[in-house]
Amino acid sequence: MTLVQMQPRSVSANPVARTVDNAMEAAGPQVCDDMTVEVALSVMASARAGHLLVCDNDGLCTGLVTQARLAAVRDSDAYTDRVRLRDVLGDRGPFTSPMTTMAEAEHAMRYRRLDALPVVDEQGSALGVLALAR
Repeated sequence: MTLVQMQPRSVSANPVARTVDNAMEAAGPQVCDDMTVEVALSVMASARAGHLLVCDNDGLCTGLVTQARLAAVRDSDAYTDRVRLRDVLGDRGPFTSPMTTMAEAEHAMRYRRLDALPVVDEQGSALGVLALAR
């Protein structure tokens, strides 16, 4: 009897899709949507963060604001010290699920020209942030 050495099948033929859950960062600073732009910029500066997750009064994530976005709002002609984050965000989202594949999330972020995207669970609570590598 002759022994035959078997070669294992290549795993690359059927790769397991990497999900957002494997790549997201910790949620970081979260603030309420009734916070003013000026206070949010102050929080962002003291936290040394480039973005803030924004939540409503029920603790559900309503979006993400960046320092650049808030600075642009503050420098606009329509700005007053009463402008709140909910006024800046508009509609809820966009968000992604931790089960979304990285390929899908990266495509959506590039299409929408987003640097960061909140990752939320089924109830809408923030789990983390997916940020594009520079």
